[in-house]
Amino acid sequence: MKKLLQTNIIETFKKLSEIHSKFTQSELNTVPFEGSWTAGQTTQHIIMASSGFAALFAGHTEGTPRRPDLYVKDLEELFLNFNTKMNAPDFLKPELKDYNKEEQTIKLLEKESDLLTLSEIHDLTLTCLDFQLPGFEKFTILEFIFFALVHAQRHTHQLNEIYKVLKKV
Repeated sequence: MKKLLQTNIIETFKKLSEIHSKFTQSELNTVPFEGSWTAGQTTQHIIMASSGFAALFAGHTEGTPRRPDLYVKDLEELFLNFNTKMNAPDFLKPELKDYNKEEQTIKLLEKESDLLTLSEIHDLTLTCLDFQLPGFEKFTILEFIFFALVHAQRHTHQLNEIYKVLKKV
């Protein structure tokens, strides 16, 4: 289970890094169309949503009386349905400002490394008691890591769409 999860982490961040690297510094901070985030804001949102897991996993946990991957399929269906519009909670809304491409590249590498380390050192079957995603029961460590991945995959798709608009592809 850990090796498969770690392969997923590597592949997800590889695809994310590939599209992020295509943007110029200027394009990263260009609004592609009215009502859209910039690529920089989208990337910052991913960084924000991929943060805090070390503290969460080190917090209050308990054994899980259900399958530890019970909500993985639900997360996939929700986040990988690109026809569904979602609104980020306020604490995950990125600031409207110019983002530095190099700084974001480093942060993405750090988030990938963090998730790889956390997936290695923790019992993925434990349920985290200190935070709950709205609309779901409490997640296991596995489900939280999977959330970070499908969330990043969703926004990687969005970054690809922003890139197409900016390049008029």
